[in-house]
Amino acid sequence: MPPHAYVPGVNARHPEGWFDSIKASVTPEMPVSALATTQAWRAGWLYFDAGFYWECHEVLEAVWMQTPDASAERDMVQAVIQLANARLKIRMQRPRAAWRLCAMVEAHLARCPREGAILGVPVARVSGLLYRTVKQLQNAK
Repeated sequence: MPPHAYVPGVNARHPEGWFDSIKASVTPEMPVSALATTQAWRAGWLYFDAGFYWECHEVLEAVWMQTPDASAERDMVQAVIQLANARLKIRMQRPRAAWRLCAMVEAHLARCPREGAILGVPVARVSGLLYRTVKQLQNAK
């Protein structure tokens, strides 16, 4: 885990290269089916669950770059990245940006199959996280 959750404008960014070894777990020749087993995917979720939203985005971008265009895997990874961004914007007290990002997450999830899992994560889990994020925004009004 990084020493702190980076929040732009609030605290120091992590040193350059801090996440390189994690992102290197994703390689160009890797089949999509193997992305769920990478350190980047697992760390992304660990960071998300611990409230390290900027860090989540940083490592999941490596996974996203290896997903095929117009695939459920790409939509799932983008949904998680944008949801992490929305939660970061809430922390930064930028609710309008968070609302815009939540709409993007909803659009990505709408293109995913409702049942089952993508990259080992149930779509319902991400939908539930989106629901809780929207509720947090509504309660902050």
